[in-house]
Amino acid sequence: YYLADTQIGVPRGFHAHKELTQVAVCVSGRCLMKMDDGVNKEEVWLDSSEKAIFIDKMIWHEMHEFSVDCVLLVLASDYYDEQDYIRNYDAFLELTKHA
Repeated sequence: YYLADTQIGVPRGFHAHKELTQVAVCVSGRCLMKMDDGVNKEEVWLDSSEKAIFIDKMIWHEMHEFSVDCVLLVLASDYYDEQDYIRNYDAFLELTKHA
């Protein structure tokens, strides 16, 4: 899937997946990826179509600061499954303690 025509100042994501893995690349424009494994946090600018980021399972991720021309392509390891999402950050942190 891909994200395009995002609103200025509106971040996306704010979830983790129990099993799904993904690869994200900006094929146009740029955005800031914020990644969190429950212990370590990292920020990565996706600002070139030559850069991609692997989003492993159980990684809280957020996308921020989309440029007006941003097209973020995301390659997922499986089909959409709402049951795979963790949408509450506190619940995510609790799950990472027991991993």
